Amino acid sequence: MIKKIFLTLLISLLFVSFIFSSEESIEEKVERLLSQMTLEEKVGQMTQVDSSYLYNPEDVKRYFIGSVLSGGNSGPSNPTPANWVEYVNRFQYYALQTRLRIPILYGIDAVHGNAKVYSAVVFPHNIGLGCTRNEKLVEDCARITAIETSAIGIRWSFAPCVAVVQDVRWGRTYESFSENPDVVSLLGSAVVRGFQGSSLSNKDSILACPKHFVGDGGTKFGTGINGLLDQGDTRISEKELRNIHLKPYISAIKNGAKSIMVSFSSWNGIKMHANKYLLTDVLKKELGFDGFLVSDWKAIEQLPGNYEDQVAMSINAGIDMIMVPDNYVRFINTLISCVQKGRVPISRIDDAVRRMLKVKFLLGFFENPYANKDLINKIGSKEHREVARQAVRESVVVLQNKNKILPLSKNLKHICVVGPKANDIGSQCGGWTISWQGQKGNITLGTTILEAIKKSVSNNTKVTFSSYGDNIPKDAEVIVAVVGEKPYAESMGDTFKPEIEYSDHLILQNIFKEKKPIVMILLVGRPVDIENYLSKASGVICAWLPGTEGEGITDILFGDFNPKGRLSFTWYTVDRNKAAFPYGYGLSY
Repeated sequence: MIKKIFLTLLISLLFVSFIFSSEESIEEKVERLLSQMTLEEKVGQMTQVDSSYLYNPEDVKRYFIGSVLSGGNSGPSNPTPANWVEYVNRFQYYALQTRLRIPILYGIDAVHGNAKVYSAVVFPHNIGLGCTRNEKLVEDCARITAIETSAIGIRWSFAPCVAVVQDVRWGRTYESFSENPDVVSLLGSAVVRGFQGSSLSNKDSILACPKHFVGDGGTKFGTGINGLLDQGDTRISEKELRNIHLKPYISAIKNGAKSIMVSFSSWNGIKMHANKYLLTDVLKKELGFDGFLVSDWKAIEQLPGNYEDQVAMSINAGIDMIMVPDNYVRFINTLISCVQKGRVPISRIDDAVRRMLKVKFLLGFFENPYANKDLINKIGSKEHREVARQAVRESVVVLQNKNKILPLSKNLKHICVVGPKANDIGSQCGGWTISWQGQKGNITLGTTILEAIKKSVSNNTKVTFSSYGDNIPKDAEVIVAVVGEKPYAESMGDTFKPEIEYSDHLILQNIFKEKKPIVMILLVGRPVDIENYLSKASGVICAWLPGTEGEGITDILFGDFNPKGRLSFTWYTVDRNKAAFPYGYGLSY
C-alpha cells in the first residue's frame, strides 16, 4: 500500500501541475475544475459517508465520494496513531484514483483533543475551558489538537461546539463553553484560530466546524428525544435567537470559519435542516459565510415527506454536504434524480460544490493529500501534555473551603483517597473519548487523580486508596473523595435531575460517617445536585471532565497554583429556582 500511495501521490502532483497554473487564483482553479465535472461527480462531492459503512473502500472511487468521516464509534479496531494513518490513507488513495483526482476531506470529532486516537492528549471538555476565560490558552489547546489530528491524515474536526446552553439538563452541556454568549463567542473563535493556524494550507492546520447552527443550546425541555432536550425545539423570538445563539457564529465567521454543521434541533417547530431563511438568507447572504454547510448524522431523515422530499428540501435550504452517513448509493441516486426532475436546480448543486472545492484548495489538499508523518511523534508529547495540565488547573473551580482546609499540605502523614473515579482515566475524560459515549477504565494514556496525588506528596506521606469508602484507615488525616457522573454523550446524558452516579452517593454516605475532614473532587459535565453534601464536606472542588492530565487537579489541591477558575454556568439547586453558586463564582486561596 505504501508504494501505491507514493505512486498515486506522484501522479496526482503531476496532474495538478499540468491542469492548474500556479498563477491562477483559487477561484479560477475552482471554476476550471467545476467546469469539467459531471453531475455524478458533483453529487459525489456533496456526499459524506461514515467509514464503517464503506465496506468496500473502492466505492470512494466508484461514486466520487467527497468526504469520509469517522463517527463516534468508527475507525481502526486498534486506534494507535500508526493504525489511524493507514486507515485514513487508504480512503484517500481511492479518492486519488478518480478521473479528476479530487481528494476526500476526512472529518472526525476532535472536540477535546484528537481523543479517538490512543495516546493523544485529551483536554478538558469545553465547560471546563469556559471557566478559564483564557482565550490564549484555549487557542493553544486547539493548536495542539490540530497538530495531533493532522498527524494522522485528518484535516477537519467537527468542532468547536458553540452552543449557548440554557438548560444544564441537556446531555451536551459539557460541550458548551458557557451559558453566556460572549464567553462562547470569545472561546469558540479561539478554537477556530487554533485549528486553522496562520494559514489553512499549513500541513498542521485543520478545518474548524462550529456547530450546531443554530439554537441547539436553547431547546425547550420536553421537546427532544424521549421527551427531554436533545434535538428538541428552541421556542424563542428571532431577537432572542440572534442575541443569544447567533452571536458565536458571527464571531467564528469573522475569524475565518469555512465550514459549519447544521443542528438537529428546530426553531419554533421548523427543523434547522429545512430552514432556508436561517441557512441561506441569514448565514450565507446576510453574514457573508462563504464556506460550506454540512448536515448532522442522518439528520435530513427527520424532515417531513419521503426520502426524495427530504433530500430536495435540505439541499434547497442551503446544505452543501450531507452526512448520509450509511446508504450513500441511495442518497447519490436520489439527488441526481432530484436534479433531473427539476426539484433541485443545477445552480444549487454548483454553488455547493464550488464552496467545498474552494476549501479543499485552501487546505492545500491537491498538493498534500496524505498524512503528515513528520508530526506523528508529537502525538501525546510531554510538551502537549504540559499545556493540557495548565488547562486543567485553570479550569478547576473551588466551590467550598471551610476552615481553609485547602490547599492540603504535602506533608500530611496519611491521605485516604476514595472512589473508583480517582483511578480512572475514562471517568476523567467523559464522552467523545476513544468511543462516542466514552467509557470507564484505562482507555488511553494519562495520569489519574490518585496517581497525581501520589506524585505530589512528600516521601513521608502515606496515600491509601479505598474504592467504596467502607474501610477508611483510622490514622487518615483527610479523605479525598472523587465522585461524579459516568461518561455519556448527547441524548444519553439528558436527565430530569443532574446528579452524581448512584454508586457515588453510596460512597459518600459511607465516608460521611467518619469524623474526618473530607474534600470532594467532582468529575462532572455540568452543575449537579450536591446540596445535601455541602454541609458535610470541608472542601469541594469541581474539576469538570479534565481529560488525561490529572496533575492539573493536584496543582490546585496542594496549592502549587492559586485557583482562578470561575463558573461559566450558574450552579442551581435541585429545584432550579435558586443558585447554589452564581455565575462567575469561584474561590481562590
